[in-house]
Amino acid sequence: TVTGDSLLNICMDAKHHKKKPGPEGQLYGQCVLWKDNACCTANTSVEAHEDQSYLYNFNWDHCGAMPQKCKRHFIQDTCLYECSPNLGPWIDQADTSWRKERIRDVPLCWEDCEQWWEDCQDAVTCKANWHKGWNWTTGTNQCPQGAMCQKFKFVFPTAAALCEQIWSGSYLYTSHHRGSGRCIQMWFDPVQGNPNVAVAQYYA
Repeated sequence: TVTGDSLLNICMDAKHHKKKPGPEGQLYGQCVLWKDNACCTANTSVEAHEDQSYLYNFNWDHCGAMPQKCKRHFIQDTCLYECSPNLGPWIDQADTSWRKERIRDVPLCWEDCEQWWEDCQDAVTCKANWHKGWNWTTGTNQCPQGAMCQKFKFVFPTAAALCEQIWSGSYLYTSHHRGSGRCIQMWFDPVQGNPNVAVAQYYA
């Protein structure tokens, strides 16, 4: 049986993750929140901020330039995914060539999801699930044939739709608020410590 402790302070077995979490003094930009204990390297944290980084060759601007206020949420989402050692309770097997594990149903704090949707509603995309179904023939993701570019608010009519669909169920929309100890924060003030440690403990 899986004990609660084995779900705490671990890194998932995926493309760029370290084997074990630990301090990373040189984390870059928005990923700096995790510098005291991270599953990502400094290199990964720099690449998380690039428009078409070598991490996944993923192009945020597949339907034209994504506004900066929206893009910062995707950078933060990448930092959480790559760097957080507190996602253990939601690690699941993945059946893809590029990673053995993924996250599923991570309970995201209400504010984090709502703000993401608010800041991205006028950004443009052609797909609701960004994990699959792209045309990769050029080496980076392009809209599949026949897919229409439209604003996020039409592709994702609610914040819940955005958070739950975009990475095929990686996140769960919740009514829990930041600081409740019941939801994972994509954003936090590192001076106050990492609030997600206690959340992982609660769910483990």
